[in-house]
Amino acid sequence: MLDPEPTARPRYGRDEPYEVFEIDDLTLDCGRTLRPARIAYRTYGELNAAKDNAIVYPTWYSGRHWDNEWLIGEGMALDPDRWFVIVPNMLGNGLSTSPSNAPVPHDGPSFPPIRVRDNVEAQYRLVTEHFGIRTLPLVLGWSMGAGQTYQWAVSHPEMVQRILPFCGSPRTAPHNQVFLDSLRAALMAAVGFDGGRYTVPPAQGLRAFARIYAGWGFSQAFYLEEEWRRLGNTSLEDFVVDFWEGFFLDGRDPNNLLTMLDTWWHGDVGATPGARSTEEALASIRATAIVMPAEKDLYFPPEDEAWAVSHMRDGTELRVIPGVWGHFAGGGKNPVDTAFIDAAVAELLARPSGI
Repeated sequence: MLDPEPTARPRYGRDEPYEVFEIDDLTLDCGRTLRPARIAYRTYGELNAAKDNAIVYPTWYSGRHWDNEWLIGEGMALDPDRWFVIVPNMLGNGLSTSPSNAPVPHDGPSFPPIRVRDNVEAQYRLVTEHFGIRTLPLVLGWSMGAGQTYQWAVSHPEMVQRILPFCGSPRTAPHNQVFLDSLRAALMAAVGFDGGRYTVPPAQGLRAFARIYAGWGFSQAFYLEEEWRRLGNTSLEDFVVDFWEGFFLDGRDPNNLLTMLDTWWHGDVGATPGARSTEEALASIRATAIVMPAEKDLYFPPEDEAWAVSHMRDGTELRVIPGVWGHFAGGGKNPVDTAFIDAAVAELLARPSGI
């Protein structure tokens, strides 16, 4: 008989189980209340006795917890042998409370507006009420996960020691909002959308949605240099259909997409109660930070994050992810970018905390 493995390693992937934290009443920024709010999450590693090794790593636009796993693993900065990594799913992503799983009459297009602060408040309750955690060595995230990272540091400066937002922003820029408006228009105009009361998700609307996204997620240089071949695609059309249409036809519900899109559109840490402006909110952040935009990100260009850093505490570092992968430099698809981000996480965790 073989001896059992001395240490059971976590299994990753979408088919692995996750947990749900239920909040009886979560009153949202819009004034409506989710009764209850269910926050789906997965953890990696073990919480230590002192409860001081927890890291929060929120999901991104339409992402699920398993989509964050590329930055978690043995030998990486987010090593489950050392850290307790909590990946909470955003409200509206189809796993946490969303239009697609909310009870009548709050389902579908009747689902309430969700703001970034609502997500962070739900995550704060998960962390403090369920786990009893009072300090976080690090909060980090990509894209909308970066927006939640900034919000964590603004809403709970006494708790968050370090932040590493990558390919994301504390405030959604007007040009970004124009992009989001085009996505909303394409989906809502689709045959069969029926004001969000569809019985079958309108596939052609999702394909149009994906085609718009394809022009933004990667940079002009990515397409010019045919970097999509590195993902195994054989032509530009093959890439757009296989990667982008396949991405949004992967069980992503249109009403969920619209809810998260609205959250993204309204993102602004300056809306935090007590803050009179985005600049004042950024100045209130006490956490040690490395802010990591991607060189050619069309959503969140480096100059936008340079502006954010200019309003943060002295010593906040702007570290640009080099290369042509644009926004998806933070998506875990390019090993060079993954190594660059992982190295920054390790370096930040070794620095003194800001609180």
